Amino acid sequence: MNLIYNLFIWLYGLAVSIASSFNPKAKLWIDGRKNWKEKMKSQIKPGDKIIWVHCSSLGEFEQGRPVIEKAKTEFPNHKIAVSFFSPSGYEVRKNYKGADYIFYLPLDSKKNAKSLVKILHPEILILVKYEYWYNLLKRLQKKKIPIIVISAVIKEKNLFFKAWASWFRKIISKIAHFFVQDEDSKNLLESIHYHHVTVSGDTRFDRVKEILNSKNELMFVEKFKGNSKLIVAGSTWPDDDEILTDFINSKLPEDWKIIFAPHNIDLKKITQLKEKLKLPTTIYTQLNDDELINSRVLIVDTIGILTKIYSYADISYVGGGFTKTGVHNTLEPAVFGVPIIFGPNYGRYFEAVELIENEAAVKFENQFEFDERMKNLIENESERERRGKISNQYIQQKPNSTIVILDHLKGIISENH
Repeated sequence: MNLIYNLFIWLYGLAVSIASSFNPKAKLWIDGRKNWKEKMKSQIKPGDKIIWVHCSSLGEFEQGRPVIEKAKTEFPNHKIAVSFFSPSGYEVRKNYKGADYIFYLPLDSKKNAKSLVKILHPEILILVKYEYWYNLLKRLQKKKIPIIVISAVIKEKNLFFKAWASWFRKIISKIAHFFVQDEDSKNLLESIHYHHVTVSGDTRFDRVKEILNSKNELMFVEKFKGNSKLIVAGSTWPDDDEILTDFINSKLPEDWKIIFAPHNIDLKKITQLKEKLKLPTTIYTQLNDDELINSRVLIVDTIGILTKIYSYADISYVGGGFTKTGVHNTLEPAVFGVPIIFGPNYGRYFEAVELIENEAAVKFENQFEFDERMKNLIENESERERRGKISNQYIQQKPNSTIVILDHLKGIISENH
């Protein structure tokens, strides 16, 4: 199986390399890993004490961020190294000030794993949610470097539970500790005789609680909103845009405005969206004050500010409910006490399910249902306030997962000194 795994890794690298000639994301993936050893050696010194946090992409980074920032405070003599597998994480957070070194995780070959562990020489690896790279974990375990996993969600479809994957379970069994989001995950791990597991919840709740207390003012949103009510449509995909556009063009009341924050920032698609909208529309990077005040629709063609925009919303629409992966982050609008509406594919995210069950959020299946439910939210301020209050309470009642993880981390760090 090891031979098959290593062949797969080699083929994966080859495929991405070929794709990099015509796919911008693949090119970023390849270019970001060039000369990684030399880059790391110039930043990491032999005497540095390293806490390493690995995130697959941007969503996992947001889950790991509370732990990163608490660790930075708790262990001031250590350096924090953060790695990403995906360009969508690295390219957005490569200048993040909370870490001392940020890098692309190299392809998981035996040679790369050996070099990486030698140069980085971490005291611990914190894996956020998933990404169990076999050669890397095996090398860390050989060097007796502890590994913990945080905010994990374990499913029966995981490789751990395949009958033929005993070679992989052997590596997983040597992970120092799993901090999982729910009891189901704990029970599944225990079913394969893994018992170093704590149900600590999801660090994303800690993150959004911190966001609530941050500076969220955006002057351009204040000017745009004025005295109107505001719908914020975040992380939208084409199917979301189509449903919203139909509603805006025929049913949006005159005292309401809307902000689109598309998931993919593509100028051509954003221009097409603007052309479909019949109401005065402006694009964030092209706006001036007069257009901003007089427009009814604003399309934000940049990333990194959606969370702050949600703080101005009277209703939030969270996109992704018509994609295979499902609805995007519902916690960010929820923490601001905003009622939420989203499409039908949300079942894989427990927080979206719970927000529906608690009546903080509203789901819909099609254009007709969306129109009816959005109309009800717009016309009933008391209903918006009721659902918004539930949203905020839902966030606030969740336990502080970061504290549980940091307490464990203190024990590991203190054991090494």
